[in-house]
Amino acid sequence: MDQLNLRHLYYFWMISREGSIARASEVLELAPQTLSGQLATFESSLGGLLFQRERRKLILTDLGRTVLGYAEEIFTLAGELNETLRLAPSDRPLTLSAGVSASIHKLIAYYLLQPAMVLPRQIQLNCQTGGPEDLLLRLKRKELDIVLIDRMPSVNERGSFAVHALAGSTISLFASPVLARRLRKGFPASLNGEPLLANATDAPYFEKLMNWFSLQGVRMNLVARIDDSALIKVFGRQGLGVFAAPTAISEEVCRQYEVEQIASIDDVKDELFAITRGKNPAHDGVRAICQGDVSFQPIQRTSK
Repeated sequence: MDQLNLRHLYYFWMISREGSIARASEVLELAPQTLSGQLATFESSLGGLLFQRERRKLILTDLGRTVLGYAEEIFTLAGELNETLRLAPSDRPLTLSAGVSASIHKLIAYYLLQPAMVLPRQIQLNCQTGGPEDLLLRLKRKELDIVLIDRMPSVNERGSFAVHALAGSTISLFASPVLARRLRKGFPASLNGEPLLANATDAPYFEKLMNWFSLQGVRMNLVARIDDSALIKVFGRQGLGVFAAPTAISEEVCRQYEVEQIASIDDVKDELFAITRGKNPAHDGVRAICQGDVSFQPIQRTSK
């Protein structure tokens, strides 16, 4: 092999990332037969198979794993170079497409994104919420510049992305003033049998909270599952149950929804991560979020 065919290498890389020729052909907008032929040509030039087919699945061979390792480095660097070139000229507003897991509290998401919004260069933010799996797929397809999630990605996911740990928070319990004052006495045993408002978006911290209740011998009465963090707090304000939220925004939650904090639970934490395609993002906004010193201060409102 006198010269490596980078287009063939790219096709192989996309097939590996997507997991099948059919899915890769959709992303590349090529016919599956064409892509299969290009793969066969590439394998012929290398003198060996890159995949083995087992029950309609493509399994990397030893040669395939070796080639994939180099391909990951080549195209990750190429992607970062492309993003760097895309940023010029510097006087243009910089578009930032961010994906935020639906289970992250909206106030927390605001604080995490804020470092990008206060840069000297103007940022045009396109923010979308959704499930972690869908957001990571869109990041891989370069539809998003960064994804904010509240769980550590799986081993397979971490192989495709760079993970940046962000500022997290312990979790607190809140309720209407009358209910909160009653439940502070004898906490946490006082929670037994009390109504609980749950987050329906599978927030990881909620499972940790349930485990903590179990360890404390506490059994609450689940009265509602709600996938909107603001609506949970409205229910809580009306005295319909106890709800959980990050301690970092407790002052804002209490002020905005006229509730009171029952207690902060140090053993239950809301962990937050920024996911990017490369370890050293070229995008100024992405870099600001990953490196930002987040300060969870109450939002200042100007008088009308």
